[in-house]
Amino acid sequence: MAFEDYATKSSVIVVYTGQGKGKTSASLGLLGRGLGTDWTCAFVQFIKYWRVGEHDFLDALGDVYGQQLVFHKGGRGFFNAGDISEKGITHQQHLRAARNTYDFAYGAATSGDYQLIICDEINNAFHDGLLGKKQLKALLTDKHEQTNLCLTGRNFPKELYKHVDIATDMKKIKHHFDDKYLANRGVDY
Repeated sequence: MAFEDYATKSSVIVVYTGQGKGKTSASLGLLGRGLGTDWTCAFVQFIKYWRVGEHDFLDALGDVYGQQLVFHKGGRGFFNAGDISEKGITHQQHLRAARNTYDFAYGAATSGDYQLIICDEINNAFHDGLLGKKQLKALLTDKHEQTNLCLTGRNFPKELYKHVDIATDMKKIKHHFDDKYLANRGVDY
């Protein structure tokens, strides 16, 4: 089959999921492609409230790309994760933060103002019960026809794959956390 026999889509939905490392990193690569294509992009983060390497990177990109890049950090940290959860944050505060972040992402995805929206760790927010399946499905099905959408995080619901164009499962082979080593700045976060 020759390339001229293939069609193109006006946009795609990409999912990076699985237990392995690299989901956010892959989405940042996609962001680089989008910005390099002169798209207007939004990077919406659902979980990480603490300062991580990608925040510094996104801030620096914002200095270069200006209004072409919107970075929205809405999460309140790990939910129900024992010692690594943010102290003093209630279930209601997590729920409210996830819903406010979702509202921002949904508004951006349906507006037609963006060619790429990345919803980093949205799958975790769904899996943790901070967002409902109807909300996640609405984001996938209601997005603007010209808006590409990328969802990252573990445990993407299998029944929603039918709404996705590209899905990658990051499989963990080995991770030093299993040997009781904490994450390394610059590599793990």
